[in-house]
Amino acid sequence: MSDLRFWVGFNKVRGIGPLRLRALLDAYGSIERAWHASSEQLESVGLDSRSVKNLLKARSRLDLGRELKRVEAVGAQILTWESPDYPRLLLEIAAPPPVLYVKGKLTEDDAWAIAVVGTRRASTYGREVTRRLAGALARNGITVVSGLARGIDGVAHRAALEAGGRTVAVFGCGIDQIYPPEHRKLADQIAAHGALVSDYPVGTPPEGRNFPPRNRIISGLSLGVLVTNAGKSSGALITADFGAEQGRDVFAVPGSILTQGSIGTNRLIQDGAKLVARAEDILEELNLTMVAEQTAARQVLPGDETEATLLEQLSAEPTHVDELQQQSGLPISQVTSTLAMMELKGMVRQVGGMKYVVARESNVEYVID
Repeated sequence: MSDLRFWVGFNKVRGIGPLRLRALLDAYGSIERAWHASSEQLESVGLDSRSVKNLLKARSRLDLGRELKRVEAVGAQILTWESPDYPRLLLEIAAPPPVLYVKGKLTEDDAWAIAVVGTRRASTYGREVTRRLAGALARNGITVVSGLARGIDGVAHRAALEAGGRTVAVFGCGIDQIYPPEHRKLADQIAAHGALVSDYPVGTPPEGRNFPPRNRIISGLSLGVLVTNAGKSSGALITADFGAEQGRDVFAVPGSILTQGSIGTNRLIQDGAKLVARAEDILEELNLTMVAEQTAARQVLPGDETEATLLEQLSAEPTHVDELQQQSGLPISQVTSTLAMMELKGMVRQVGGMKYVVARESNVEYVID
């Protein structure tokens, strides 16, 4: 993997985001060569004068070794586009963050995730439906993703933890800045049973302008976005918008037409979000009813050469079982029995007519518009 120092360095340069960094990597082949490019070379790639000036200033002032030690000192791990552990779902969105700072651990099982978000001014009704729905999702093996904010976010995280499940909190500040401060204990619990995630450099304060952009990460880490309680101007609606743009399913809990805190969720339903009255509404819509069983099966049924052989022949395009038999040279009975186990593990899906697709791509191309 490329030297993490240069990824951390670029992440501190204002004006060089995912699109420009991708252009630099395409032009120079490595993060290190891009970091040391001359001003003329930088301009030839399309960087404007302000971005070039910011990068040259950062190169002269930053001690990259010290910056890396700052990250290590707070107990965070650094994931980049090149990291094998970078979340697959997030990598699929347009312009995914080049660098993630993670405390705790992201796992394969977090690919089965639902964002649960809502207003900071949560009503009693909103808190209760959030507790029930987030808890039920967690008990069914779904990772609950939210933003650690006051109100609905905090309830969602706690419900997932109380159900014995996994939860991920996405920060709108540096990974070392717990906000709100009263959620410090909750953050520690999340790190122990999930992960804290931020794309902001260590030390970045929790400024208001940071939170709307982080919402794209909340939705990007998830298969769908559930809004349980939101007024007409709630930030949760921004997360829902990001989710829709990213091709995620949007779900909403209906509320009283007399309650301000339900204006946003009711409007989402009017605009096409799927109405949710129970967790099964989400699980069935996203075909996630067997996640807990798939997770258990993957833990007790290790992969073998036959699975590896069949995975090599599978892609997102449906392949008939007869074609798999011909390509692999394996007996048809072995192919069908192995595919049945692989489907239980959540590795493949049958899409009808004895045709299969891979359910979890291991190598995803960067999607940058």
